[in-house]
Amino acid sequence: MAVINRIAEFHDDIKGWRRDLHAHPETAFEEVRTSDFVADKLEEWGIEVHRGLATTGVVGVLHGNKKSGRAIGLRADMDALHLTELNEFDHRSKNEGKMHGCGHDGHTAMLLGAARYLAETKNFDGTVNFIFQPAEENEGGGRVMVEEGLFEKFPVEAVYGLHNMPGIPTGQVGMRVGPAMAAFDIFELTIKGVGAHAAMPHLGVDAILVTSQIVTALQSIASRRIDPLESVVVSVTQIHAGDTWNVIPQEAVIRGTVRSFDADVQAQTEADIERIAKGICESQGASMTMRYEKRYPAVVNTSMETDIAAEVAAQVVGEPNVEVGMPPLMGSEDFAYMLQEKPGCYIWLGNGADGEPGGCSVHNPLYDFNDEISVIGASYWAKLVETTMPRAG
Repeated sequence: MAVINRIAEFHDDIKGWRRDLHAHPETAFEEVRTSDFVADKLEEWGIEVHRGLATTGVVGVLHGNKKSGRAIGLRADMDALHLTELNEFDHRSKNEGKMHGCGHDGHTAMLLGAARYLAETKNFDGTVNFIFQPAEENEGGGRVMVEEGLFEKFPVEAVYGLHNMPGIPTGQVGMRVGPAMAAFDIFELTIKGVGAHAAMPHLGVDAILVTSQIVTALQSIASRRIDPLESVVVSVTQIHAGDTWNVIPQEAVIRGTVRSFDADVQAQTEADIERIAKGICESQGASMTMRYEKRYPAVVNTSMETDIAAEVAAQVVGEPNVEVGMPPLMGSEDFAYMLQEKPGCYIWLGNGADGEPGGCSVHNPLYDFNDEISVIGASYWAKLVETTMPRAG
């Protein structure tokens, strides 16, 4: 493994930043302390700091030894989850009900590590924009940054992102050309029946019974409506109905998510959800309204930038430890909005295999970012800049 020696020298600093951020998690558009922390570090190293995009976003601008017209964007997400942490270590969350359960604390710390090194060396020809994004979890901070002029204010040729990945061994990196992560949609079905006494169900229309039939029927979309060679996931994640034991409620609410890679599959799935739910409701004498939102598009990596990312990752971890062609993930990422505007690549950085430190899955109350990969990630970022914008001879 060929990490950058200078970054390895201040590994303990990166670890300290990461654990400080982990102990003070902040959720979507409320990353005030986090953005202050990031801005203070960048300013300390002489990096030009811009704030205010997407409320709490931070962009650091650094020019190399030569100021060509070239520019690259590196993005890290800063927000935490609404999740109660169950870890007992010293840096566990101090903010009740909030937790860095996805490793965004590590993403932020790694990009800060790269920024510190690049500010010291400036061994590149052009400009690097360090993009610290709020609100990746559910709220689309990446979309907001783009809508508020991210790439008009900070032009780039390409933009790159990464995510730690439990299940991939430490020291390994994965990526793929084309769709890498799925589009993320949400739906809400409100089922209206007729309330009744639980002992006299014949006098009402049971919204819970109708809801149960809908939940079961929705599973036929993936198995019977979509081409088996395509991919779609329809998951019901919430059901809300009723308040007591002896009343059949008049109304029930179903909420869930759809994940897909293809726009036609996405449109068909939306139509099928409505058709199935409406048909079951009509057959039972109930009625239904549907709210459907397309939250994040699919993450689509461009070919040339994926080749560059693979080449740079191989410089750090060795070619045998880089897999180009990993299967796509049905998880979603609002980095997709940046990739809709600019070419780029989003990679997965091994956080530890199952049973290893860092192997606990993300969004789990026992998850913790593996600090041992910080030097790998920061070295990857730094070499990506130096490789794509080499200093003129």
